[in-house]
Amino acid sequence: MRAALLYVSRHETPLGIVYATDAAADPGVKVVAVFPEDTHPPIIYPIAVTAQSKNPSAPRLLEFLASPAARDFFVKRGFTVLDVARP
Repeated sequence: MRAALLYVSRHETPLGIVYATDAAADPGVKVVAVFPEDTHPPIIYPIAVTAQSKNPSAPRLLEFLASPAARDFFVKRGFTVLDVARP
């Protein structure tokens, strides 16, 4: 999807289909239409620490991503943040 955004941003093509959050991050593009929410499944970015992970920082990363500071960061960039499921 980022390739389409780059082409539009560089005026190499008149239109492209990209994620709304990507379009909002590029001042070189203008949103001219949006697909209605009922025309596609929700776009969800799941995250988890795998059972095989040996990285001691991984749980702290998940904790940070569930924090109010991270939530504010994502919301300001156009994402909808879901409540985090805790084990």
